[in-house]
Amino acid sequence: MGDPAVDLTPAWNLFDAGSRETYRRALGVDDATWERGRGWALQQAINALPYHVETNLVMAAIARRALRTVLD
Repeated sequence: MGDPAVDLTPAWNLFDAGSRETYRRALGVDDATWERGRGWALQQAINALPYHVETNLVMAAIARRALRTVLD
């Protein structure tokens, strides 16, 4: 069984701040799970960006956006 916080990564990959908060409320996750989800999004973006930077511009852009969002 994996960490359910992994399922929260779309919050930082896809959503703006308002949508992210709506998503969080709808799921009813606690603070610790939410922060682990943020960590998973950060880890995925850190790994994806150098891998895709020259071969998949869409994935690289998603990784850049996630990094900006997570670090904001």
